[in-house]
Amino acid sequence: MNAFDRLLREIRDCRLCEVELEHGVRPVLRAAPTARVLVAGQAPGRRVHASGVPFDDPSGDRLREWMGVDAATFYDEARVAIVPMGFCYPGTGTSGDLPPRPECAEAWRARVIGALSDVRLTLVIGQYAIRWHLGTGSTPLTKVVAAWRDH
Repeated sequence: MNAFDRLLREIRDCRLCEVELEHGVRPVLRAAPTARVLVAGQAPGRRVHASGVPFDDPSGDRLREWMGVDAATFYDEARVAIVPMGFCYPGTGTSGDLPPRPECAEAWRARVIGALSDVRLTLVIGQYAIRWHLGTGSTPLTKVVAAWRDH
């Protein structure tokens, strides 16, 4: 087993925020060091938590359509890495899913992203991923998106 496979195993065995997760832990990500595209999203939703397949929901259908790729290409981890900010479903709050747990990014993100040295395109989806990848701090999301050329 190589170093990247060991890292993925560590992540999939992670229990850092287990006590905070009402629905339990089930880290969901797909990646390989050869991936040329990185999809950096928020966190799995309830449906993805149940299936263990990232973007296994209507948002995934839309994303694949926007990207112009079929499911086989999208789920080929040698080509497309899918690494959310939080690997486990955070649960539901008063206005939708809760934010990704911060423990994931703190413990794993730099190591995973650092190992994806062949990535040529990163799709950053959602405010937490945008803040981490673009370093925009507390700048409102609408302003960051409006200034996309700056990034």
